[in-house]
Amino acid sequence: MKKSGKNLKTNTEIIKKTAITALFAAVIAVCAWICVPFPVPFTMQTFGVFCALKILGGKRGTLAILLYIALGAAGLPVFAGFSAGFGVLFGLTGGYIAGFILIGVIYLIFARFCRTNAGKNALLFSGLLLCYLFGTLVFSYVSAKSGNSFSFRQGLAACVFPYILPDAAKLFLADIIAKKVSKFI
Repeated sequence: MKKSGKNLKTNTEIIKKTAITALFAAVIAVCAWICVPFPVPFTMQTFGVFCALKILGGKRGTLAILLYIALGAAGLPVFAGFSAGFGVLFGLTGGYIAGFILIGVIYLIFARFCRTNAGKNALLFSGLLLCYLFGTLVFSYVSAKSGNSFSFRQGLAACVFPYILPDAAKLFLADIIAKKVSKFI
């Protein structure tokens, strides 16, 4: 009898963790819909990514990011401006979306070595910088292939520099929310 009760508890935990991970993929999608259109749209996606990682941890947070991207690749309109599909992922902003995985992987690998919350936030910001780098490389490449050549420097000016402070503010806000919400998950 004890064994089946233990399995039930384990199965319930698995279902709960899976549902919460999926919920955070949805949170990232909703955050993507909060959008101010620019060549690289100003969205709240990074806020959703930061919240997923801070609240769920590196493993489940990264799974939520992967699920979000998979849903968009499958055609559900979860990306900025209610867009979807591989065209988005291989378009001008696709490198930034794929770069969210870099944020998750950096956090997954190194968060266990950080003893402080500030260290974990620094990891998230470092991952964001890698996301910017990868996204800008893809942006420059795709724009060159389409005939609207943006140099890497122009890509940084258009796609990174205007977003650094707002993304830092999103990280700060995600940190505050994560401290409040983590108690309940």
